[in-house]
Amino acid sequence: MSLHVIVGASASGVATARLLADRGDRVRIVSRRGAGPQHPAIERVAANAADADADQLTTLTEGAAALYNCANPPYDRWLTEWPPLAASLLTAAERTGAVLASMATLYGYGPVAGPMTENTPLNADHPKLRLRADMWRTALAAHQAGRVRATEVRSSDLLQGTGLLSQTVAKPVVTGKLAFAPEPLDQPHTWTSVNDVAALLVTVAGDERAWGKPWHVPSNPPMTLRQLATRLSQVAGAPAPKLTQIPYPLLWTAGIIVPIVRELRITHYQWNRPFVMDSTAATVTFGLEHQPIDDALRETAQLVHG
Repeated sequence: MSLHVIVGASASGVATARLLADRGDRVRIVSRRGAGPQHPAIERVAANAADADADQLTTLTEGAAALYNCANPPYDRWLTEWPPLAASLLTAAERTGAVLASMATLYGYGPVAGPMTENTPLNADHPKLRLRADMWRTALAAHQAGRVRATEVRSSDLLQGTGLLSQTVAKPVVTGKLAFAPEPLDQPHTWTSVNDVAALLVTVAGDERAWGKPWHVPSNPPMTLRQLATRLSQVAGAPAPKLTQIPYPLLWTAGIIVPIVRELRITHYQWNRPFVMDSTAATVTFGLEHQPIDDALRETAQLVHG
């Protein structure tokens, strides 16, 4: 029975904790409020993982096989909260020898012209998007120098969790109300199940073939937001979805006073063109398949109903 330490009680952190606990491992999930799922094998710890000298996180990680970065700072605080947290995670992994497995996004690629693979250049030029790329570059340099064993999994928008789908589309669709989508409805987009994130994180943490590389999470074939909402309504037994896109000028104006809405300006490129992730490498290397879309959407509907 191995010990695994997870930083962040995000949707991916919770899913990873449950997966590890259900297979018989000990899990310690660290968050500022001590949140996390109730399970006999899961210890929930309230701590600041971003302490300047990383002493607290190092102590909590001693003896662990792996340290998972599943933190999810608010978008509008990325530039201030990510750097100290990333540094603390890297220091704790170096001191303890735990494999550092990070859950990341596709933001580091920036706007692209075709499907993204792990070989797509990390060309994001906006400071907030470039930050995620720089976090991986720093971890990779430490790995190549022999200081840590590091790997990273990259996911598109999560079907279950607190992202765009659940906040602005899932609840009104499942409850039969009008959904106001902040982004275009008819561009192909990759959607990822949080259970597939957890499966890949646990796999790469324990497989030395994965270390020193990024991996894309196996995900369902791309669907437009309109197609996804229609499928969700069918799975949930709800009426056909009623969708309308919020005009971009209105969204831009709202961002003047609402910080989280302002962040949508940065990622608007992900919705006004196809945003497609290729996850062939993880499927071929590890034999992992994505969770069927209907199963993932059924869980999404259950989360809406509480």
